[in-house]
Amino acid sequence: MPQATVERIIRTLAADDMQGRATGKPGSVKAAEFLAAEFQRIGLEPLPGLQNFMQTFPAYEARTAAAFVSINGAKVAPDKMLLISGQPHLNWTEADEPAPRVVTVGPQDNLMKEIRPLLDPKENTIVFIDPVQAAAFNRVTSYVKRGGLRPEKPAPFTTLLILAPPAATPLKFQVAATTTIRTVELRNVVGVLPGKDAARATEQVVFSGHYDHLGFLPAVAGDSIANGADDDASGTTAVVALAEYFKKKNDNARPLVFVAFTAEEIGGFGARHFSRQLDPQNVVAMFNIEMIGKQAKFGPNTAFITGFERSDFGKMLQANARGSVFRFEPDPYPEQNLFYRSDNATLARLGVPAHTISTDQIPTDKKYHSVDDEVESLDLANMTAVITAIGRAAAGIISGQQTPTRIAPETVKQ
Repeated sequence: MPQATVERIIRTLAADDMQGRATGKPGSVKAAEFLAAEFQRIGLEPLPGLQNFMQTFPAYEARTAAAFVSINGAKVAPDKMLLISGQPHLNWTEADEPAPRVVTVGPQDNLMKEIRPLLDPKENTIVFIDPVQAAAFNRVTSYVKRGGLRPEKPAPFTTLLILAPPAATPLKFQVAATTTIRTVELRNVVGVLPGKDAARATEQVVFSGHYDHLGFLPAVAGDSIANGADDDASGTTAVVALAEYFKKKNDNARPLVFVAFTAEEIGGFGARHFSRQLDPQNVVAMFNIEMIGKQAKFGPNTAFITGFERSDFGKMLQANARGSVFRFEPDPYPEQNLFYRSDNATLARLGVPAHTISTDQIPTDKKYHSVDDEVESLDLANMTAVITAIGRAAAGIISGQQTPTRIAPETVKQ
């Protein structure tokens, strides 16, 4: 695996002109176009059913402007309330049916845990939040007012958050607001290297990473761009480099699918959409690659595999790397729940042996989700070694000689 190729790709993805690759923003579109051009250059084919390498799907941005809120005749100050609604024109009172559900968040409650489901309203709800929670309430307000994207079109329901003790009953209220709902086109970038064995034409092996990042953050020393070099330009670079590696080898029995996901940072929307476009029973394995730009805690020429105990995928890679200088290890940070924090999780829940390969020492990584996640902070020689090791260790799986055991599927909503 030429280090020059690795460096060219990651420097392009993590450059300032990509503006941090925030989902749905111009920098993200530019990154997707670059990746599609790389797949074209390498000679991949579009995923069956697509006309090109862009797998597009909608997301939705809802911005609510509250004109007036009163509780029991007293107007609520704008900085003491937050309104989230999927109704374009809202005129809401206690006389409307059905009556809203009323929730109280006390001083000792975990605010985010209590209200997270309510940020995408599925019923009309009024939440009274103890004033002790003011700091957490302000963080939620700031997050919502940035206009976060959601995967489904907002339902015609409303959540009203009020930073105040519970109001006296019977509750009387009046709410007037307008909501603007905007559709945003998102795109995964997907390329396919068809398999050489017709008998294995449906046995797909997926190599993935996410190309989105955080965009702009509060400036530090004049720098406000979260370049996301390690997270996850490094993994996306690996996907492109592996596509070129396997294309040149030209001996894969099974079809290989290379995908750069969008929207991992805001909820894994890209992986969720991708999983709906294929039959998970046909996916033999998923090599998801996330944050491989720095040396692992095990030293150089090592990487770890999340969810190691859930299938024999990791043991296969260990066996295939035996005799080389490289080692694959189980995830050393089980308390971080990394198995469910990357794009492998969606397909893993559907039974696919889908695991993430990483090197990041996440408990002590001070550059994670910061403006300092720059290419200059990475060990490109070690990163190239990781990518090379993945390519070599995957040989038995892509040749059809090895098939990892399935992960026990979960009965959860995707």
